[in-house]
Amino acid sequence: MNHYETVFILNPVLSDTQIEETVKKFEDFLISRGAKMVAKENWGLKKLAYAIQHKKSGFYHLFEFTAPGEVITPYEQEFRRDERIMRFLTVKLDKHAISWAERRRVKLQTKA
Repeated sequence: MNHYETVFILNPVLSDTQIEETVKKFEDFLISRGAKMVAKENWGLKKLAYAIQHKKSGFYHLFEFTAPGEVITPYEQEFRRDERIMRFLTVKLDKHAISWAERRRVKLQTKA
């Protein structure tokens, strides 16, 4: 099982319900294929550095999960097929990135 992190940007014209449905869809996709969710974060509406599909902002979400490597290709295909997704990036975390992500989560929890 490899450790991964995905950040994806949703179209800003979506309603809260549509955003929740989309996030749930991708979470269920991972879980149904044997992945274990480590963390989920909703970063909210943020301004983009440059326009994507003529939009200047988007809803950012982060998934941190462990999964077998063969899950990633179909997972990314689902992102490409979904018109609500403007951009996505999945990276495999090494031991340093995993420890950094843990420290970041702890820091966020102490602020809340």
